[in-house]
Amino acid sequence: MPDVMELVYEVSNEDFTRAGEASSDVKRKLKKLGIPSDVIRRVSIALYEGEINMVIHAYGGKVTVTISEEAITMVLADKGPGIPDIDKAMEAGYSTAPDNVRNLGFGAGMGLPNMKKNSDEMNIETQIGVGTTVTMTVKL
Repeated sequence: MPDVMELVYEVSNEDFTRAGEASSDVKRKLKKLGIPSDVIRRVSIALYEGEINMVIHAYGGKVTVTISEEAITMVLADKGPGIPDIDKAMEAGYSTAPDNVRNLGFGAGMGLPNMKKNSDEMNIETQIGVGTTVTMTVKL
């Protein structure tokens, strides 16, 4: 494995058909690198949830995944509306997803809690009207 590998993906706004492409691609690459399956599962879940959040709540954004010998770090940066109350958003079941999104089976309010649960470290930086950056790390 190279010392550090960086993967960059664009996430489109409201494109549910392509949501999950980054997490699927990362999963394939991690398997090829021989990363343990439990780590791959955690990274895939955390990243997928983040992608879905970007599609639902933001206006798309950019995902950067850095793979090193120590950890896999995922940075999800969007230009969305920001998160008014991070503590509330972290509550399982709390959702601000509109009805049309819920009717598609998304927006159950488990995105951020699942992201936190499946990462060893998670940091959220948000600014109302500017966007949100979520950084998650899964240690190897």
